[in-house]
Amino acid sequence: MSSPRTAEVERKTKETDIRLMLNIDGSGKSRIEVGVGFFEHMLTALARHGRMDLELTCKGDLHIDEHHTVEDVGIVLGQALAKAIGDKAGINRFSEAFAPLDEALSRVVVDLSGRGFLVFRGDLGREKVGDLSTELVEDFWRAVATKAGITMHMEILYGTNAHHQVESLFKAAARAIHAATRIVPGVQGIPSTKGIL
Repeated sequence: MSSPRTAEVERKTKETDIRLMLNIDGSGKSRIEVGVGFFEHMLTALARHGRMDLELTCKGDLHIDEHHTVEDVGIVLGQALAKAIGDKAGINRFSEAFAPLDEALSRVVVDLSGRGFLVFRGDLGREKVGDLSTELVEDFWRAVATKAGITMHMEILYGTNAHHQVESLFKAAARAIHAATRIVPGVQGIPSTKGIL
């Protein structure tokens, strides 16, 4: 590839002020400040295992709760992914990945179809992990999938520790997104019978 696929996105509302820089052909470096510790940990894992460079700051209305911050970061990350992937010529398009963390195992299957859709299955055994409400994990990934135009099926297959379950899910997603966005040598054009994604 002659140049890395990158994107910069800014989004400011009455609830959040977000700045994000993304390089999907990076090495996994990240600098993340969103004010929700466990979420920062997950985004760091996403960058590292997805081998994408990610710089992200979010100033959100955390005095209310973390919902707007988490969902809006998902919106902006999805927009950045769509922009960085570009016209999708030559990409792998489909991918799946499993990731374990001790007793927990997750599977993520993606299609960079242009049609944002999320199927999410997983029973997290508690309401919070650190300072993150576990119900927001699905909200985050729905925002990413919708804005990036990714059909995404996510399953936490099993596990008893909610930290391990969520982290295995983020790592599986990172690996699946990385593999689907790779340029395949010798593949010409858009990987679709329609000629567009």
